[in-house]
Amino acid sequence: MGLQFDRQYRFSAGKAGSEGFEVGVTAPVALHIAFNVQKADVSSANTSKITLWNLNKAQLATLNEKDCIVTLKAGYGSTMPLIFVGAVSRVETTIDGADRMTEIEAIDGRVELRDTFVSLSYKGVISAKKIMQDVAAQMGVSITFSYNATFTDYPNGFSFIGAGKAVLDKVCAPTGLIWEIQNGILQVKRKGDVMSQQVFLLSPDSGLIGIPKKLTQGAENDTDENSKGWEVVYLLNGAIGVGDYVKIESETVTGFFRVHTVEHDGDNIEGDWLSTAHLYEITAKEPAAPPVSNDSGGGNDADIARAVIRGDWGNGQERVDKLTAAGYDYSTIQGIVNQMLAGTYKE
Repeated sequence: MGLQFDRQYRFSAGKAGSEGFEVGVTAPVALHIAFNVQKADVSSANTSKITLWNLNKAQLATLNEKDCIVTLKAGYGSTMPLIFVGAVSRVETTIDGADRMTEIEAIDGRVELRDTFVSLSYKGVISAKKIMQDVAAQMGVSITFSYNATFTDYPNGFSFIGAGKAVLDKVCAPTGLIWEIQNGILQVKRKGDVMSQQVFLLSPDSGLIGIPKKLTQGAENDTDENSKGWEVVYLLNGAIGVGDYVKIESETVTGFFRVHTVEHDGDNIEGDWLSTAHLYEITAKEPAAPPVSNDSGGGNDADIARAVIRGDWGNGQERVDKLTAAGYDYSTIQGIVNQMLAGTYKE
């Protein structure tokens, strides 16, 4: 539990393509930050509330620019997975004793969902996957698909004019797919599915805190009414995302589960630095012998790039060394990372 005393974060803000600013570096001292980030396995946007103390006038001006994007990474030491990316929806600065306190509310995918109006027209046979990729390109976000997602073909072409989220609903429905935006990336998968077969281990030795609390069946929508649910609290870990596989090993609960919701609460000076997740049992079948891990695991270049964005491979020279030691070409991976963050990457 000693990691609780090495809390680190990086908060950056700015309009897409602009320089912006970053705070959190501990030299001479990191600004005080507190945050609450809520994520769920639904199409509605994830939200965050972030409070920073004593920002300067230039930083406040940046936050008040239209469609300012904020990014939050947090963790311990040099390991700071991505916690949240989203567009600012509200900024309010007030006096807090001798300090100036700025409350920031942000929404994941707010700009993309608000502004994307698409006009699509295809002749002949067209795959739903291609349509989704084109919608993502018009939204300006990267898109990724779960490993076993299936897609329908439209044999007589396809036409649509309207909101981007409406066409996503339309082309996902025939094969039971759902979509969501997580940390600025459009994810498409089957209901109840996961984006990868990697499994994160939660045990007292790997950050699990206290005893898992049983959830009432049917308390949350979009879940199997026969599934067993547990609420778990663990040391802040942004690498564990919505839809991921988790294996719990505790005195009262052992088994494989899927993450339905995640909430991150942090305060680098006082208070919590924890994550809380609602997990539901995998009732159909357990993962097909996936690796149980707390790190990035293997994968193709795109998977590794997404792990880099989450912060699994560290920062700076540490990232270069780890990728090289694992047999990956750093320049290739970093190039994909840059494309994903810019919304220009295509599978």
